[in-house]
Amino acid sequence: MQAERVELDINGKTFFIESGVLAKQAAGSVVVGFEETIILAAVAAEEKAREGLDFFPLTVDYRDRTSAAGRIPGGFLKREARPSDRETLTSRIVDRSIRPMFEKGFLNETQVIINPLSFDYEHETSPLALTGASAALSVSYLPFHQPVSAVRVGRVDGEFIVNPTIQQIAESDINILCAGTEDSLNMVEGSGKEMSEDDLVAALEFAHGWIKQICVIQTELKQKLGKKKIEVPEGPDRSAEIAAISEKMGSRLRDAILTSGKKERGDAIKEVRNAIIAEIIGDEPEDGVEAIYKEAFDTVRKGLIREMILSDGLRADSRKTDEIRQIDIGVDALPRTHGSTVFTRGETQALVTTTLGTGQDELMEDFLEGRQPRRFMLHYNFPAFCVGEVKRMMGPGRREIGHGTLAQNAIEPVLPTAEDFPYTIRIVSEILESNGSSSMASVCGASLSLMDAGVPISGAVAGIAMGLVQDGDRSAILSDILGLEDAVGDMDFKVAGTRKGITAVQMDIKVKGLPVELMQRALEQAKQGRFHILDKMAEALAEPRSELNKNAPRIHTLQINPDKIRDIIGPGGKVIRGITADTGCQIDVNDEGIVKIASTNGEQLKAALDIINAITQEAVIGKIYVGSVKKIVDFGAFVEIFPGTEGLCHISEMAPHRIERMEDEADVGDEMLVKVIDIDRSGKIRLSRKEAMSGGGDDAGGDSGSRRPPRRPEGGRDGGRGGNDRGPRGGGRGDRGGRR
Repeated sequence: MQAERVELDINGKTFFIESGVLAKQAAGSVVVGFEETIILAAVAAEEKAREGLDFFPLTVDYRDRTSAAGRIPGGFLKREARPSDRETLTSRIVDRSIRPMFEKGFLNETQVIINPLSFDYEHETSPLALTGASAALSVSYLPFHQPVSAVRVGRVDGEFIVNPTIQQIAESDINILCAGTEDSLNMVEGSGKEMSEDDLVAALEFAHGWIKQICVIQTELKQKLGKKKIEVPEGPDRSAEIAAISEKMGSRLRDAILTSGKKERGDAIKEVRNAIIAEIIGDEPEDGVEAIYKEAFDTVRKGLIREMILSDGLRADSRKTDEIRQIDIGVDALPRTHGSTVFTRGETQALVTTTLGTGQDELMEDFLEGRQPRRFMLHYNFPAFCVGEVKRMMGPGRREIGHGTLAQNAIEPVLPTAEDFPYTIRIVSEILESNGSSSMASVCGASLSLMDAGVPISGAVAGIAMGLVQDGDRSAILSDILGLEDAVGDMDFKVAGTRKGITAVQMDIKVKGLPVELMQRALEQAKQGRFHILDKMAEALAEPRSELNKNAPRIHTLQINPDKIRDIIGPGGKVIRGITADTGCQIDVNDEGIVKIASTNGEQLKAALDIINAITQEAVIGKIYVGSVKKIVDFGAFVEIFPGTEGLCHISEMAPHRIERMEDEADVGDEMLVKVIDIDRSGKIRLSRKEAMSGGGDDAGGDSGSRRPPRRPEGGRDGGRGGNDRGPRGGGRGDRGGRR
């Protein structure tokens, strides 16, 4: 294959797609680059579909390669292991964007693999991964006829930016990944800091302008290198079976669809199906005939549900197209959690809990650009019993990771900053019942759970899932869709936000594209539904509780001199471990000297704080301290005024009168009051006992003056320590007191 390259200038930066050099034995492969960030996308497929398949077995695997960033992986094995959440999310985004573009009826097992080859620490890989997957499929023989392209849109200082740098993303108030064809968008995923519906639509229109241009160069590459597409055999003609079922069903299927309750509705539809098929094929059908009629019945069922919505505005649970299901909310649902909520909307129920922790509980994520801490996590669990099924318990799947991240993105913009609220926050959403919109129920429950815990969020967040049924010029937008409507509809468009604006969006469609105008209609209808849900949430809990939950740890934050960090840590961590063991507190110290002390017990917290203050305090000029003599020299005494800090009290500053010998005035271990009179540039401290005895300065504790009276010169040392000429060492010793 001859190598070909196409390029596009994006605001002075080079975007390119190249094929024919790498991975030539794959069905299709391309290299896509934006400046010095480069990815490889390759696709392969089985020659024939497996018999009996009724779905398209497409697999997309995006995996980072740390060599692309000039790094060696961490861990014992020093190689890439299981995919991270971000790799999983990128794989999901690519899958959702390219799946609708395959020709209907193509069921050959297909695999798309995407790996970064070079990473420049400025431009992220996900838009390139999605475009690369499409380009690899476009130049292959697989029946993928219309290219899909992707861009990320940010906004800094009110200006939209296409494919922003990682730094610009951090500064942006909008962060949206969009994918689409030359005609329309087919995937949207992103978040924003309470953006308006108009801002979102403007961002999507801006994105589509660039998507069109990238699709053009994909088409150019396809024309140069593209292989002849295989033909997909037409499926069997089921028109006769469909006609037979339609003739027999009368109003029975319609009545079954309108049955109240998810399980009851499913049972009623199954009963009608079995009855109609039995009437047509009898008791002893030929092999395979019953399966054919079941397939035909499913086609009739889907068509009838869609027609009821389009013609009559009638939904399976008898709601109007813009009506929200009944909402029930219970806050403070569990006694020992830090915050909890049971949020029920129709037959979808989420039990959501909030747990507050310290910096030691932060998640350390390993990305291409390096390790980064995360102080907020939202985890979504979807056990099989929530839909009445039995399945093996395993770790979180792609769907659970995707739903959890969507809810996390929706909540994150309203959280307080780490400076204002120095807690690590973990939210867990346990789906107990599911009949559509469980991720949006998680958003609502998470918001209420945070407020129940006393977390000062800036506003409540609600989420709603919108659906679409479209047939030619006819269309109906559905609010708060059921699982049934998600299955038979053309779109699942999730929108979350506050009263001020949108915080997260996600759109999946089953058709080949969606005009921006229709998306705008859906956003306006979603806004009304969101406000209705927020009203219901406010009835249960209008604002965050004034105090943290009694079970949550209390965190005290203080700033110390970074030079004192080693004193808190101690050799091999001995000091900080000792404080933790003695007080039961968790203590975090960062490189900037910010110390966080956490405990559920106020007395223990105060004890740890007192110890750390004692270790890290610094001498203040003019302040009087109770010091301990550590060393006697001819010219004075070195006095420790608090642990780890000593100063020199010169012999001339020991007393108001002249002193001939230091040994006559103080011993090692003696306590005395001293005043800090100077600290030089090198940090050396000058002390004065004489000024402390005069009573000037800020008292640090104890009586002013010395704790030992001045010795008389005539009481020499040759008479022994206990000589009668020295007088008693009891309470008559004046300002010095007894020896320690």
